[in-house]
Amino acid sequence: MMARISSRDTEPERVVRSALHRRGYRFRLHGRDLPGTPDIVLPKYRTAIYVHGCFWHRHAKCRYATTPGTNREFWKRKFAANVMRDRRALRAMRRLGWIPLIIWECETADELRLSRKLEAIRELYVPH
Repeated sequence: MMARISSRDTEPERVVRSALHRRGYRFRLHGRDLPGTPDIVLPKYRTAIYVHGCFWHRHAKCRYATTPGTNREFWKRKFAANVMRDRRALRAMRRLGWIPLIIWECETADELRLSRKLEAIRELYVPH
């Protein structure tokens, strides 16, 4: 089952990209030259968007951030490593002068919530 889970071009990613495009944003995909390989990069705004799956990246208090019942110790280590890697990537992005923005998978289902988060991009941006 896990083999079918892709790390790129997921449904939540496509929803975010579509919402950005409707709002007139122009972006690049999968910034391999940036820490943590953000899913969406808005160079004009120096903003990097990470579309995180609630399960894999442990969205706090989210009903989708469950822990499998079997092999629990393995999963705890796996999830802790994911969270630490995410934190390091966000810190590195800030040090480079970029604005990292996390959009959680569950937020993509609520158009109003997603819209508010995307509108924050223009508010957060400070021209250099």
